[in-house]
Amino acid sequence: MNYQVVIPVLISFVISVILGPIIIPFLRKLKMGQTERVEGVQSHLKKAGTPTMGGIIFLIATVVTSLFYVKDYPKVIPVVFLTLGFGIIGFLDDYLKVVLRRSDGLLPWQKFSLQVVVTAVFTYYLVNYTDVNLSMRIPFWTDHYLNIGWLAIPVLFFAVIGTVNGVNFTDGLDGLASSVTLIVAVFFTVVSIGTKSGIEPITCAVVGGLMGFLLFNVYPAKVFMGDTGSLALGGFVAGAAYMMQMPLFILLVGLIYLVEVLSVIIQVTYFKKTHGKRIFKMAPIHHHFELCGWSETRVVAVFSIITAVMCLIALLAL
Repeated sequence: MNYQVVIPVLISFVISVILGPIIIPFLRKLKMGQTERVEGVQSHLKKAGTPTMGGIIFLIATVVTSLFYVKDYPKVIPVVFLTLGFGIIGFLDDYLKVVLRRSDGLLPWQKFSLQVVVTAVFTYYLVNYTDVNLSMRIPFWTDHYLNIGWLAIPVLFFAVIGTVNGVNFTDGLDGLASSVTLIVAVFFTVVSIGTKSGIEPITCAVVGGLMGFLLFNVYPAKVFMGDTGSLALGGFVAGAAYMMQMPLFILLVGLIYLVEVLSVIIQVTYFKKTHGKRIFKMAPIHHHFELCGWSETRVVAVFSIITAVMCLIALLAL
C-alpha cells in the first residue's frame, strides 16, 4: 500500500516544492505575467504581472512520478497521456498569449482540433490496448452499468472535452482549481484502491503535485497555473474517471466544474437573446460571488467544501 499510495504522493510533493522556486523566477523572467481583463473584477488588477503557466510545476511532478510506476501499473499510461496531452495544448496556448503576445493564444478552432486529436488517441488506446470497456457505472445503483453501444464513443469525446473546459473555467481565483481538483484526486485515489483499478500511482501523484503547487498558488498567489495547468487537470479528471468506468461520477465530484461551465453558457445565451442583459454579475460564477462581496479565499473555501461533500456523496453512490 505504501508503495503505490504514500510514496507517489511524497515524491510528487517534493518535486513540486523543489520546482516552484526554480520555475517561478524563470517564468517571471520570460514575462509570463497574467494579464487581467480591465473590465473584470477590479480587485484582480493588482494581480497583473503574476507569472502564469505555473501548471508546468505539478505537470512535471505528476508525469515524472508516474513514470516510476508504469512498468507495474500499465493502466496509468492512458491517464498520463491525457494529462500531458492537454497540458501541452494549454502550454502552447499560454506561450502564444504570454511570450509571443498573441492576445487570444491558440485560435478556437486550433484549440478544439488539438483537443479532439488528443482525445481520439486516448480513445483508440483505451479500446484497443486496455481491458477497460466503455460501459459506465451508474451512481446509486451498485454493480449496474450503463451500456450505450457505439454511442459511448461520441459521449466520451463530449465528456473529456467538456471536463477539460470545465476545469479551465474554474481556474480564475488563487488556489481555486488546484484546491477543488486536489479533493477530486483524493476521491479517485480512494476509489482506485477500493476497486483495485491500478491507477493509484497517478491519482496520488496529482494529490502530491497539487499540494506542493498550492504552497505557491494559495492567496495571494505567487504563480498561476494558466491553461497549462487547468487543461492538464481536466485531462487527468476525465482520464481517471474513464479508466474506472466512472464518467457519470464526474457530474457529482466535478459539480463545481459543471456549474462554472453552465454559468458561462447561460450568461452568453441570455446576453445574446436579450441584447445585453445579464443573469450573473459576471461569469464564470466565481466572479459573480466576488462581485457580491465574497472574498477570494471565501469563494475558494466554499467551493472546496462543496466538492468535498459531493465526493462523500459519490462514495455513497458507489
